[in-house]
Order: sequence, then C-alpha cells, then structure tokens
Amino acid sequence: MSDARMPAGLIEWLQQSKARDVELAFPDVHGFARGKTLPAPAFIQGQQLRIARAVPLQSCVGEFPDYSFYGEHDPDVTLTPDFGTLRPVPWARTPRAMVICDCVDHDGSLSPLAPRSVLKALLARYAARGWTPIVAPELEFYLFAAHGDPAQPFLPPQLPSGRRETGFDAFGFSALGELEAFFDELYQACELLGIETDTCVHEMGPSQFEINLKHGDALRLADATFMFKTALKEIAQRHGLSAVCMAKPLPGQPGSSMHIHQSLVDRQGRNVFSRADGSESPEFFQFIAGLQRCLPQLMPLFCPNPNSYRRFVKGMAAPVNLSWGLDNRSVGLRVPVSSPEARRVENRLPGCDANPYLALAASLGAGLAGIERELTPDEAVHGNVFKQQAASLPSTLDAACAAMAEGDAAESLFGAEFSRAYLAVKEVELNDYHRQVTAWERQYLGFLV
Repeated sequence: MSDARMPAGLIEWLQQSKARDVELAFPDVHGFARGKTLPAPAFIQGQQLRIARAVPLQSCVGEFPDYSFYGEHDPDVTLTPDFGTLRPVPWARTPRAMVICDCVDHDGSLSPLAPRSVLKALLARYAARGWTPIVAPELEFYLFAAHGDPAQPFLPPQLPSGRRETGFDAFGFSALGELEAFFDELYQACELLGIETDTCVHEMGPSQFEINLKHGDALRLADATFMFKTALKEIAQRHGLSAVCMAKPLPGQPGSSMHIHQSLVDRQGRNVFSRADGSESPEFFQFIAGLQRCLPQLMPLFCPNPNSYRRFVKGMAAPVNLSWGLDNRSVGLRVPVSSPEARRVENRLPGCDANPYLALAASLGAGLAGIERELTPDEAVHGNVFKQQAASLPSTLDAACAAMAEGDAAESLFGAEFSRAYLAVKEVELNDYHRQVTAWERQYLGFLV
C-alpha cells in the first residue's frame, strides 16, 4: 500500500464489523468495479496488492488494446486504498468491506491510465488556482425484468398489481410504491455507503427512474456515483430485476442521461461564477465557452458506446448541439434559475453509461480550458433550439473518436498516454461491434433478393 497508515478508528470499525474480506476496488474506463479481495486482517496489517497496469483499459468485450498502450512488459500497479472510502458492502451475505483504490505506478506516481487518476490530476489544476469544483450528478436508469438473453428486448418488470408499465406512470408514485422493497434496500445501501441522495422521480420511460445525488466535491461525488451504480446493479439482482444504465435501452422511448451540474468556489467558499453584486462573472462565461469549444472533441468520454448516440433524438430532451441558455431544456448547456450563490452550468451531454470520473474530468477540464484561454461563448439562445438549429455534435461513436483523435483537447487536458490508450479501447470495441449482425438486418434484409 502507501506509506499512509490506516487510521486507528477505521481499524476498530473494521474489526467490530466482523468483515471477513476487503474488496480493493477501482473503476476501469467504463466505470466498472475491478480489483482484488484481501482478508481483513491482512488489510489492517498493510499488505500490498498489485494488479496488471492494463486492467483499467479492459474493453467491454473483455479484450485489451495492444501492449504498447500500457507497457510492452505488461507491468503492475499497486492498489493504494483511499481509507476515507472504506465502507461495508451492503449486499454481501457474509460481512465484507470495500475501499476505493488508486492505481500507482512503480515510480510512486498515479497511473495516468486509471480514470480516478485522470480526475485527480484535473482537480489539482483547479486547486492551484485556489478553486474547488462543486458538482451534482443526476442519474437516470431503467428497471427491467430479469434479463439473460441479449437476443430479446428488455421488458418492464411485472409489478405486484400484475401489470407492466407502458409509460403512464411518468412523474407519478404508483410504480415507486409497487417497487418499494427494491427502493427501500437501495436507500439503505446508500446510507451505509455514505452516499447522500437528493430527489427521486419516475422519468418519462416505462420503469425509468432518476435519482439525484447531493452536490459536493467532485472526487467525492465521482466516488459516490461509482458506488451508487454498483449498488444499483447488485440490489436489483437481489429483487429479480435488471438495472440498466444503457443510454438508449428501448427504441422509441427516452434515453437515460447523467446530467452534471457544476460550479466553482474559492477558498472563502464564494461562487466563482458570480460577482460581489450578484451578476455573472467573466469566469462564468469563459467556462461556458470552454465547454462549447472542447466538448465536441471529448464526446467519447460522455458517450462511450455505440448505443450512446441513439439517445440524441430531436425533441426528446437530449441535446444535439452545445447552445446555452437560461432554464432551457432544449440546449446542451443549461443555466438553471438560481441565486448568485448557487449559479451553475448544467452539462446535459453525458449519458448514464458514462464513467463518472471521466465525464467529470472532461466537463470540468473543458470549462477550465475556457477560463485559461479567456474564451467568449456564443450568445445565449431563447426558445426551442431543436426547431432553430441543426445538429452540431458527432452522431456516432466512430465520428466522435475521429474528432477526439484529430483535436488537441483530450491530450492537452489528460495527456497523450491516457488519450491514445482510451481511443485504442474504443477501437477494440468498435471492431467487435461492426462485426455483429443485428435483428434489424435480419428483419429487413434477410428477404431481399
């Protein structure tokens, strides 16, 4: 591990919890938890664990990019626990604990390939200015019946009343009530994991829900989102459900986003986006300009899968451009009505399939680039942008990756090693994706002569 010793209070807590093991977990590029498990006594004694440096780059199809992206000799990293994230595992039958780890290279530096390292490096640039980013993610997801056959479409679960949702329940409470046992256990898990939740709403899709997390420090919220999505999947399975965070799991229905509200505070806790008289500061406009300039080159970090781009349909509250406006849900960058102390920018681009560490790093990094370069945004728009403007964002993952490779935003923000390795992972996945034959092709092309 690191030179830092485990605090005595945590040692006492872990011993009293009677946890048999501790999961040393870290997010890979997809936000999926990977790592190793260590007996609790060995964890307390400070036993080190290492894992292959390539593991954060494992693709969703199980393959890895070429050795050249993580070291020709396939080196290790050390899993260094952040003791402040040590928590019980709420869904474990035998008591277990988990802790979020950093991946540390042999020279003692954070591995640039690990998503948590990417966010921490970006936040250090803000800290050098005396600023702290404050964020709040909004997490949308679908709850479906248990699903094990990828050839079959998802179905809403059969509720205790005997019905399956068809969309009537949007913004209502009946389905929430019928799924009470699941939501009760989910909220109990959030309490044990130290995740502060805010509002919950039934969204527009059948059996689609949104749970917001309370605003706070960006690294803490990334960790919370990572743990929340893990808990969501695990607890859904215990209730015979499939929790799905795909951006567009059902054709013709709304997609699932992860909108990010973001602001900056200085050392005195004052909102950097507001002047003393309550008006917008230059940094507020520069932040928006950075988002407008850089986000088209960073789309694979917000929309990381081929399915992600099915969410961008005009008129379905998903952005197709990066206009900005006040209290306008048709734009990509929305400024909610608020007091000067709460002035913030909502990035509506990310899907719920995005890795929270990378989505936050990309969004905050783009805003910082705008401040550093003192950029000027476009004029704020009014009315429904879907009717006024053509789409101006990449519409496929292939196009988004090409834009990221051709631009300089990713490498200037996150370094060449991570940016090129990330694109190599996407190339592995796209190569597999384009080899598939879909149900659409079988349905419409199978009978052509």
